[in-house]
Amino acid sequence: MRAVTTAGTGTEERPAAQPAARRDSFFDNAKYLAVVLVAIGHAWEPLRDGSRTVSALYMVVYAFHMPAFIIVSGYFSRSFDASPGRLRRLLTGLALPYVVFETAYTLFTRWTDQEPDRPISLLDPLYLTWFLAALFIWRLTTPLWQRVRWPLPVALVVAMLATLSPSIGNDLDLQRTLQFLPYFVLGLLLRPEHFRLVRRRAVRVVAVPVLAAALAVAYWAVPRMTGAWFYHRDSAAELDAPAWYGPLMTLATFGCSLVLVACFLAWAPGRRAWFTALGAGTLYGYLLHGFVAQGSKFWGWYDPAWVHRPVGALVVTAAAALLVTALCTSPVRRLFRSVVEPEMAWAFRRDGHEQRVVRG
Repeated sequence: MRAVTTAGTGTEERPAAQPAARRDSFFDNAKYLAVVLVAIGHAWEPLRDGSRTVSALYMVVYAFHMPAFIIVSGYFSRSFDASPGRLRRLLTGLALPYVVFETAYTLFTRWTDQEPDRPISLLDPLYLTWFLAALFIWRLTTPLWQRVRWPLPVALVVAMLATLSPSIGNDLDLQRTLQFLPYFVLGLLLRPEHFRLVRRRAVRVVAVPVLAAALAVAYWAVPRMTGAWFYHRDSAAELDAPAWYGPLMTLATFGCSLVLVACFLAWAPGRRAWFTALGAGTLYGYLLHGFVAQGSKFWGWYDPAWVHRPVGALVVTAAAALLVTALCTSPVRRLFRSVVEPEMAWAFRRDGHEQRVVRG
């Protein structure tokens, strides 16, 4: 029997009895580094107005860190077959944490934003929780994408059409779910040899000037265009752009993001490192660091003038990295496992296969 394990913000399929030593260090390293970039990106957000450099770094990071997460999530969802055990894990590993953290973030936002009447709405994902809702939908549709003749082109068409539809609204953040869909479908199509390809020495060498060029282009683009196209949460009309911009920018951002994801993965260590074990806890870091990121503004951590200078940006960056690292550790995972990765065996009936395993 196989079990579904949510390891990091990418959903991972592995045998139930697989020891931790058999985990792939490369993917654990990549997930840890990606969640560090997520936390750093949120920490940079209040610093963008006064710094063109921070804004450029922010744009580059947002161009690839969530696409990288989503591609890895798709890769580890390839064996999802909608069997009873996997559907159960889908509910306990994504749906239940979504309900818990959507409620928690709403209550926390009432306090920090001083909006006591803000409603708790499970249909309108708040802050970080959109990813749980999106991943639930993507994984549930995995069998369909595995049977479509041209899955990636179809997913790209869906994403392009979404940019033309401002009426989609905020329900389950479907705009973002549909626009990020091609990255998940691409992950479903990838095989181990594709990841080995981007980890070759030649790719690593090329990745350095490519990333440097991306930073230079972003620095040039900051005062000239919006980076919101990389957030994939708005239609073209909502970004005050002509309708034809939407499909065009979908293809352009998809291409740019894939290049930067390849550069990022090229430099993700393949061997076990001091942070490799943290890759199994990135979902904890992802969901929990948002409370500090939101609360920091309410607590006035960005009020001192020195925080908005270069040394302040460095301190904020280091603090965000240290915080999310701590939140991925084993003690934190043990403390919050009941709400992030609940078992809830009592709530489900065993299917016939599980009963035979137990009796045997």
